[in-house]
Amino acid sequence: MRKEMTQQVRNTFSEFIKFGLVGVSNTIVSYCLYALSLQIFLKLNLFPSTDYIIANIISFLLSVLWSFYWNNKYVFKLNEGEQRSIWKALLKTYVSYGFTGIILNNILLVLWVRVIGINKMLAPIINLIINIPINFFMNKLWAFGKKD
Repeated sequence: MRKEMTQQVRNTFSEFIKFGLVGVSNTIVSYCLYALSLQIFLKLNLFPSTDYIIANIISFLLSVLWSFYWNNKYVFKLNEGEQRSIWKALLKTYVSYGFTGIILNNILLVLWVRVIGINKMLAPIINLIINIPINFFMNKLWAFGKKD
């Protein structure tokens, strides 16, 4: 029993490290999409009061696909004989990331930008400290979770 628990902890730690590596690439993709969208909105003077929120939504929608692909392929792999509904896992991934990437992230963005006065380009980076652990456990336990 103790040996199984130790192995589960090792597996979870290994998954967390892999999730972190995928997350680094996802963060780069997401931030580049955010910055590019924001710069386009600023240059064209589109959505001046909500430009950073719309840029965040665009980066969210596209970067979740990136993250899902790599988490499914590299992090939360199935054992031989196990199956997963890709569409169901993708939907759950969007819901998981939706909570942190849209709801929590936008609430924090408004707090950082409007209340505290942090730069629009820096605010999403601060959110990572909060979002990464929440995303990992939501993905591990729910989106890619295995049924016993």
